[in-house]
Amino acid sequence: MTTAKGAARRAALLDAAEATLVGGGHTALSLRAVADAAGVRLGHLQYYFPSRDALVAELLARILQRSLDRVAEAVPDGRLDELVALLLAQQTDAQLVRVFVELWALAARDEAVAVRVRAFYRQYADLLTDRIRTHAPDVPPEEHRARAEVFIALIEGGSLMRSGVAGTPSAATDALLSRTALGILTGG
Repeated sequence: MTTAKGAARRAALLDAAEATLVGGGHTALSLRAVADAAGVRLGHLQYYFPSRDALVAELLARILQRSLDRVAEAVPDGRLDELVALLLAQQTDAQLVRVFVELWALAARDEAVAVRVRAFYRQYADLLTDRIRTHAPDVPPEEHRARAEVFIALIEGGSLMRSGVAGTPSAATDALLSRTALGILTGG
């Protein structure tokens, strides 16, 4: 059983791990670096996370669940335009974009992380597929899923361009990206 104090310590350690991931990249994410960032002894960190794999697994679960929660909260009533606006607004958060860039890089090298990242994107696509079905019930189910996956690819690629990682944002590109993303979701 986890106490409130233990849960708070665990959360603080995960905050330090996320800051380490963003600040130094996935290669800097070591137990020692996280312990240093959290201002604790290595043994204290290992009490909560006995290995780097355990730390990465919980950090990954936390980051991905937070992202799924944001998407689910953004479209409780099926307002797809609000979802597109939220996702595009999040892309101006350089830290959030860096977290995902680092997760993708980590997933490319670590199969356990890749499995979790793929599961996240399946859940993300499932959520969008349900919302798309609401807006286009006459479209075949496989197209609902295809639209969800193309939307995700567009938005995720857009994050690289809009965040400054691979490009520079522009009003014209943002407007077209927004219209295209909404069109994919609604079939418009």
